[in-house]
Amino acid sequence: MKKPFALAAFLALLIISMPAQRARPRSYLGFDRNEYPGDQNLKQLRATFSYTSYWLNNPPGTRVNTWLGKRHTLEAAGFGFVILFNGRFYRTLGNEAHAAVLGKADAKSAVQAAIREGFPPRSIIFLDQEEGGRLLPEQKAYLFAWVDGLSQSAFRAGVYCSGIPAPERSGVPVITAEDIQQHASGRDITYWVTNDSCPPSPGCQASERPVMPGESGVQFADIWQFAQSPWRKDVAARCAGYNSDGNCYAQNNGALKNVHLDLNTATSPDPSHGRSPARR
Repeated sequence: MKKPFALAAFLALLIISMPAQRARPRSYLGFDRNEYPGDQNLKQLRATFSYTSYWLNNPPGTRVNTWLGKRHTLEAAGFGFVILFNGRFYRTLGNEAHAAVLGKADAKSAVQAAIREGFPPRSIIFLDQEEGGRLLPEQKAYLFAWVDGLSQSAFRAGVYCSGIPAPERSGVPVITAEDIQQHASGRDITYWVTNDSCPPSPGCQASERPVMPGESGVQFADIWQFAQSPWRKDVAARCAGYNSDGNCYAQNNGALKNVHLDLNTATSPDPSHGRSPARR
């Protein structure tokens, strides 16, 4: 009569000793663009996307920032945020000492803008590092001074940079994100990488199960921009899903036909942790 109990005990022990099945980490789809998409499009965009970019200063190639004053509207619509500050091109930095001064000043400007826009403390602000490849000493001086300035404030630092291998004369390609991490001296930086080449990018595809940021080729990335508008023919020629005009759209008809986007995947629905505490 004791055998059934012994068998039950054995099975219970076996179940306890079996490795637990790990749930697949979740990824979240978001978009970024230089121009604010318009209040009238937010509901339709929110049906697909968990978060949006938010520029604190003028985006690249623009003379005005149309995002300013829109934080509360976006949050009320249910969006999380990736907060961006447009950095400087190499030609404007001067020597390393001057570059560090500029980085410190720009960090102060980013913090002040984030406070004005109502972002909570501990939000991550991403410095837009447009130029890829191995960063020159002046670029590193600017970037790390900016990171240090953010780290000394109530906010946290991130960087948007290339995750695409760039060829060098040595024959060994360099990835900008890895170059930054290797020279960051332990600084706490969150990485948003761009890699719109296919593969690894799925192309202009707003999937319900987006790829994970680590699939970009940069394992430590928290955000991956995998599609850009307009597409870059030299990089994304093998990518599917782009419109005939070269842009990526949330959908190719209806109210959003003219709202071209860059697509992103992240490990959080609010990658910058920019929502108000009450809405998290």
